[in-house]
Amino acid sequence: MNHYAYRIVNVFAEAPLEGNPLCVFEDGRGLDDATMQALALQFNLSETTFLLPSERATAHVRIFTPTFEMPFAGHPTLGSAHVMRSLKNVGDAITLELRAGIIPVQADGDLWALQANPPKHRVPAATREQLATMLSLDAADLADAPPLWIDTGSEQLVIPLASFDAVKRAAPSAQALRVHGSTGARAMAYVFARDGDHVLARFFFPKHGAVVEDPGTGSACANLGGWLLVTGATLPQRISIDQGEAVRRRCRLGLTVTADRRIQVSGRVVELGGGTLRF
Repeated sequence: MNHYAYRIVNVFAEAPLEGNPLCVFEDGRGLDDATMQALALQFNLSETTFLLPSERATAHVRIFTPTFEMPFAGHPTLGSAHVMRSLKNVGDAITLELRAGIIPVQADGDLWALQANPPKHRVPAATREQLATMLSLDAADLADAPPLWIDTGSEQLVIPLASFDAVKRAAPSAQALRVHGSTGARAMAYVFARDGDHVLARFFFPKHGAVVEDPGTGSACANLGGWLLVTGATLPQRISIDQGEAVRRRCRLGLTVTADRRIQVSGRVVELGGGTLRF
C-alpha cells in the first residue's frame, strides 16, 4: 500500500471559501495515467493536478478533469505553483512544464501570476444569430466586437456580450453548445462584458447532458487577453474580472496585456488543508 499526499487550495479567492477549488498531489511519481484519471474522478473537482520532476522546469505538472487530461488550465497552474513553492522552497519565480509548454509563474505573497502563450485564433462557423440562440439571448445582446476561437494554451470560444445584464441572462443549450461551441473533443463558451477596466464573465461547458458553469477560468482569462490582442485593443491593458457569482463561488482574476504583447493572468491562492490517500 502506497501513501500519496495531497493539498486542497482555492484559486482566484478573495476569501478562504471562495475561488475555484483544486486538488494538488505533491508527488505523482508511481501513478500511471489511468490512476491519475481515477483520482481526479475521486475528488470530482474541475481539475486535479500531479507534481512530477522536470528536466526543463521547476516541476512537471499534469492536469486532469474528472474525464480527461488538459494541456493547460489557469487555476491548476497557479495552485500547483503555490504548492510547489511550499514543498521545495524554490522562491517566487517558478516555471512549470505543461503539455502546452513551459509556463512562467511569479508570486507576490499569495498573489500568483502566469504568462500565457501568444494567441492563435480562428473565426467561428456559427453566425451571430446562432450564437445568440445558443446562449438563449437575442442577437442584440451580443457586442459589436467579433466572437472568436482563441488559443493561448487551450482553445475556447470567446463571445463578447453587450452588457453585464446579458452575461447574467446567458443560459446555453447543451445541444447547441455541442454544435457551435465544439472543438471536436470538447465544447465550451466564455462570455464576457466590459465596463471600463472591469469585466463580468462566465464559462460554460456540457457535462452528462447538462450545462455546467466553471467558477473561475484562468485559461479563458488568458484567451480574453488573446482576444484583445487579435482585435487590436490599445496596449497596455489591465483588467479586473469577476466570475463565479452565478454558482456562488466568487472569483477575482487579474488580466494584464503588456505593451510588448505579453499576456499575464493573476489571482490569489488560499490553501485550505490536505491529507493522504492510501491504496
